[in-house]
Amino acid sequence: MPDKTLITIENVTKRFGSVAAVDNVSLDIREGEFFALLGPSGCGKTTLLRMLAGFEIPTEGRILIDGVDMAGVPPNKRPVNMVFQSYAVFPHMSVADNVAYGLKIDKVPVAERQTRVAEALDLVKLADYGARKPDQLSGGQRQRVALARALVKRPKVLLLDEPLSALDAKLREAMRIELAQIQDKVGVTFVMVTHDQDEALAMACRCALMNNGLLQQIGTPSELYEYPANRFAADFIGSVNMLEGQLVADERDHAVIEAKAAGARIYLDHGVSGAEGATVWAAIRPEKIEMLPRDGDTPPPPTTAPFGCNCVAGTIHHSAYLGSETVYEVKVGTLIMKVLRPNAARYDDRGFEDGQEVWLRWHPQAPAVLMA
Repeated sequence: MPDKTLITIENVTKRFGSVAAVDNVSLDIREGEFFALLGPSGCGKTTLLRMLAGFEIPTEGRILIDGVDMAGVPPNKRPVNMVFQSYAVFPHMSVADNVAYGLKIDKVPVAERQTRVAEALDLVKLADYGARKPDQLSGGQRQRVALARALVKRPKVLLLDEPLSALDAKLREAMRIELAQIQDKVGVTFVMVTHDQDEALAMACRCALMNNGLLQQIGTPSELYEYPANRFAADFIGSVNMLEGQLVADERDHAVIEAKAAGARIYLDHGVSGAEGATVWAAIRPEKIEMLPRDGDTPPPPTTAPFGCNCVAGTIHHSAYLGSETVYEVKVGTLIMKVLRPNAARYDDRGFEDGQEVWLRWHPQAPAVLMA
């Protein structure tokens, strides 16, 4: 991954009246990176993308692309192109004419225009579709036309606004792979807005997670998932069990949390740099919890934590079969905890049923500890 910074967003704020849609956001995006702006509806991610494109002007702060301040630079003069959520292809034009439209406006010579259109259509696997009209294409093919039309102008940055949201689930999954492959092949910096965490985690090199106009965390997909910066990040990215407790011990090589609502004593094999007695949250992903049948009141022998830690008794409240995996809701103390078990074999002789009493246990490295 190149280290050159291509986009600098510096203390950018955008207000609409008294509402700060984007609130003092600063981040850098590297050349050749697939970068995702991720967050729930209304978090400010699309407003930030529109400021990159030049469709909105920052109230405060500045945006630099390849070292050039974009203040006063109109959208058509910026080294960016945009793929809209609705694709915005021209229905009366052929596929080839759609892709060539921007080059024609820029007065690119006909011979070069034809060559570049052919290359762009080949890139998006539509080489034989140039003569067709958009209404003769599927949703996924129209999305590729919009992508080819944007890439044919060879921008430094391609902006994508919820590019897969109009596709059905199976096609969306296939297009995730194709988009990532295309980006890797052309080497253009992609900046994508999405509310879909799976989409961002599957395609992006790094993600910026936003909420209420504020930047919550920047990191690789694995960093956001495994090391959330706060409770919002932990809860938004994937499914999580959030256990509130008190930090009763915090040493350099271990820490202990008492989570009374779950009846759990949580042991970690590292310190957390918190104040003893402070309220903290242990965020444990459902797939990191092991579930065992419970025949009595004696916990199973510990494997990685001191006896009595990282193991709680519960009763299966509900289960949902999802094909490749089964999600269990287990009543533990006054809480419901989720456990995910992969359906690795067609017949599982350790199958669990609703109402069954079980033990839940986890590794000392499983919880992410979040401060108040």
